[in-house]
Amino acid sequence: MTQSVRRTENAIRARGLTKTFRRKKEIVEAVKGVDLDVARGELVAVLGPNGAGKSTTMRMLTSVLAPTSGTAEVAGCDVVRQPADVRARIGYVGQGNAGGYSYRVADELRNQGRFYSVPGEVARRRAADLLEALELTGMEKRTVQSLSGGQRRRLDVAMGLMNHPRLLFLDEPTTGLDPHARANLWEHVLRLREENDMTLLLTTHYLDEADAMAERIVLIDHGTVIADATPEALKRDHADDVVTVEFAVGHSAAAARSVLPTSVTSVTETITDAGAVRLALSTHNGPELVPPLLRTLDSAGVPVVSTDVEPASLDDVFLNLTGRSLREEAA
Repeated sequence: MTQSVRRTENAIRARGLTKTFRRKKEIVEAVKGVDLDVARGELVAVLGPNGAGKSTTMRMLTSVLAPTSGTAEVAGCDVVRQPADVRARIGYVGQGNAGGYSYRVADELRNQGRFYSVPGEVARRRAADLLEALELTGMEKRTVQSLSGGQRRRLDVAMGLMNHPRLLFLDEPTTGLDPHARANLWEHVLRLREENDMTLLLTTHYLDEADAMAERIVLIDHGTVIADATPEALKRDHADDVVTVEFAVGHSAAAARSVLPTSVTSVTETITDAGAVRLALSTHNGPELVPPLLRTLDSAGVPVVSTDVEPASLDDVFLNLTGRSLREEAA
């Protein structure tokens, strides 16, 4: 008998999730006590280097894997005691294409509806609505293999939404897509999220995607959560802007170094091919630093040829917190 669903303010609430595997005589701790809260309506990105435990965490939250210990409620259901209820209430878009290549688009959506026990007429209407929303109308009789990469991913999203879930898991949904197809997919997903008041949990290796889309980022490494904050807070607290200042040929950097503000945490000096001096200044407030810095250097008689500000990035955050670059991991 299906258990009743408890009401919760969170779409996801996990406490102390662990997962261990036995590999021959070795015990592998893939996840070592993950706590996670995702409020209803949030878009949260779970990121981390390869082997960090994020995929295993996602599989536990979707009830595909039973946790070794700990608890998790997803869509108001316990992932251990109510796995069928969890699956009935969530949508999932995995890394690979869900549709069978030789099957027709309409058939795949109808089959997905049957899987969720959606009544036939309701499933037909739902499929038609999703095809229209995802700009796939007219492709009902085409086989999956005849679609472009972007169209296949939009079909995957449609399949993940056939049961009208309020919680959608997106596991690297845009991997392999060109920038235009990625932007197009996100335009559709965000619109559907707004229209259906959905909660989204995302994994991705595209840092610009996480930075632009996610309201919160959870960073997992070595099976534990090591950071949980907005993208802005992570960059403010764990990375620096870099302000580059170049001086005219023949001028020493010593005079500039003597008047640098205390907010500059480190300085790297290089000489250009033309013989000019270039200083790269690490600081938490790059854009705000530039105007007073230029005035100070001018007063000190140090002529500035050019300036540039490189904002702190999420890859800087990952490098500082994990010792690895997520861009390199993805490559």
